[in-house]
Amino acid sequence: MSDERSAAGGRHAVILCHPDPSSFNHAIAGAYCDAVRAAGQVVVLRDLYAIGFDPVLKAAERPTTVAAAYGQDVLDEVDAISGCDVFVLVYPIWFGTPPAMLKGYVERVFGAGVQPEALQGRVRTDLLGGKRLLSFSTSAASKIWLDEQGQGQGLNSVFDQYIVHAFGMRSQEHRRFAHITQDLRKQFADQYLRDVAVQAQRTCAQIAFGDEALLADPALVARMAR
Repeated sequence: MSDERSAAGGRHAVILCHPDPSSFNHAIAGAYCDAVRAAGQVVVLRDLYAIGFDPVLKAAERPTTVAAAYGQDVLDEVDAISGCDVFVLVYPIWFGTPPAMLKGYVERVFGAGVQPEALQGRVRTDLLGGKRLLSFSTSAASKIWLDEQGQGQGLNSVFDQYIVHAFGMRSQEHRRFAHITQDLRKQFADQYLRDVAVQAQRTCAQIAFGDEALLADPALVARMAR
């Protein structure tokens, strides 16, 4: 993990949630981090399984509790990812939703100190307000099957859009990789990881130059590929 506080451009919190270090999710996180660092921006990688993050919300941490008290692990996470411009979630789809550990991270870290009234009012929170959300998800199922189940639309509604609206974030994008199994051909895996790197470069350009400048001159993305 890098804990640098300054860089030429932006700061990216990459929150990885997969128990297997050899998983394609880890490869996605690695490709994204490498591209960001190559562009001269900063990455804060939080590998939730590697750090043993506890996803269980404690009674004392509930935002409706008077004088809520937060565990040191929550305070450490908030400190680690504070000041980031983009929050990148990397996770598999398990039984139609993100892993429980990632949901617990949203509850305990993203939601620390956030009152229900603020969520409903789309108030910009100190940690996430005005920032970008970028997600990379994988599934062993085919895209056709996922589409038949309404997976993409459902996940976008109940997870991505909820996070963006509830915490007053600026925008969200989601890249989905289907049929990620042990027999995934290397040529496809390599192409997917190149897609991740290109997305990282585009996100770096958005932070460095702004959305309007990027729309006016898409070639600015190439300046992030060093």
